[in-house]
Amino acid sequence: MSWQSVPQYPQYQDPNQQYNYGGGYPPQGGYGGGGYPPQGGYPPQGPPQGYPPYAQGGAQPYPYGQGPPPGGYAPQPGFIQPPPSAGGYGAYDDPESQPKNFSFDDQSIRRGFIRKVYLILMGQLIVTFGAVALFVFHQGTKDFARHNMWLFWVAFAVMIVTMLSMACCESVRRQTPTNFIFLGLFTIAQSFLVGVTATRYAPREVLMAVGITAAVCLALTLFAMQTKYDFTMMGGILIACMVVFLIFGIVAIFIKGKIITLVYASIGALLFSVYLIYDTQLMMGGEHKYSISPEEYIFAALNLYLDIINIFMYILTIIGASRD
Repeated sequence: MSWQSVPQYPQYQDPNQQYNYGGGYPPQGGYGGGGYPPQGGYPPQGPPQGYPPYAQGGAQPYPYGQGPPPGGYAPQPGFIQPPPSAGGYGAYDDPESQPKNFSFDDQSIRRGFIRKVYLILMGQLIVTFGAVALFVFHQGTKDFARHNMWLFWVAFAVMIVTMLSMACCESVRRQTPTNFIFLGLFTIAQSFLVGVTATRYAPREVLMAVGITAAVCLALTLFAMQTKYDFTMMGGILIACMVVFLIFGIVAIFIKGKIITLVYASIGALLFSVYLIYDTQLMMGGEHKYSISPEEYIFAALNLYLDIINIFMYILTIIGASRD
């Protein structure tokens, strides 16, 4: 079928432009001899390459190289067809589609949390072992503690109340400065108790226990950070072991003896060594199954501090029992 043999249809009324084509649709190749030319006319140009000649040479080539319009509609005067969108049909520029950096870097938050915990822990250990050195090497302090045993029970009560408050009340351990006040009171009370207990041993034994505790804690911390074994899943086992250990400690109160003291202290040092690994991995997070929230830096420091103090006390007990 040639361009001039397009069948004629009844008169078409354009609802938009209100242009009438008396003979029906104009042919797609341009206006033939019987059609109406566009109003105003077009400058004379040749037909686009690859199309048959126009019946009248005044038709303008189709804009933007798009070829003949569908259905043979000719562009009207003053109408400029917009270029096609580069994104295809329905494409538009969304001002909200730019990438936004609203996510937090979990690794940086976790590293800041670990630094904060170890800074608090370092301050606690400095206070505690400073008090131990004062009680062990200063005779006046040692005599004062010996003649005022009521201070021991006051410190014990303060230690229990502050520890239970921080462990059980989330608002106490998360709100600043309440959390630091409670942690400071707990550290002072615990340091006094450890110092009074250390007066029962010779200075050489205390120094030996401090050195062994430092070496053990450093080795266990490095092991917890490097090992592929996940100790955070051992929480239930550790609680069961702690219950058995407490019952054994009650029995050891009534059964005196060097052997049972060595066994009890050895089990205690081993149990709290595992607790140190467990609490360290909880603090680290990462690939471990369970982790502690970065908002719980007071609770994490409290756990590590208690682990180290208990390891020190049981190592000191082992050294003292082996001396006897």
